[in-house]
Amino acid sequence: MFSRLTVVTSLALLSILAVATPNPENAKRWATTTTPQAPTTTVTVTETATASSVPASDCSTGSVQCCNTVTSASDPTAAGILGLLGVVVQGVDVLVGLTCDPITVVGAGGGSCSAQAVCCQDNSYGSLISIGCIPVTL
Repeated sequence: MFSRLTVVTSLALLSILAVATPNPENAKRWATTTTPQAPTTTVTVTETATASSVPASDCSTGSVQCCNTVTSASDPTAAGILGLLGVVVQGVDVLVGLTCDPITVVGAGGGSCSAQAVCCQDNSYGSLISIGCIPVTL
């Protein structure tokens, strides 16, 4: 009776020991954590920053935007937002607009902007940031 108990106990302990023994390969696999990388978007802007403004009627890339801030893509604030979005802008002299809203009616009394009116090539990031902006006159 005692020998059977010893054999059963020994087998149970050996089974537990075999399962609990660390495997070096599994330890390597579990030690490294993989975090998914956000996709990076490269934006190529064909217009360079200009100091002069163009008429709003010359905006061929979409609606004219009213941006609270218009700055260079190399500005720390703009670069931080672009980095968080995973956007790489080719060219350091590209103007970007921050916190922009579209101006829908230009020249009909409803198209006013108390900040900076711009025409931007890439308005696909909501009102957060617009890329490749050129100042316009309303």
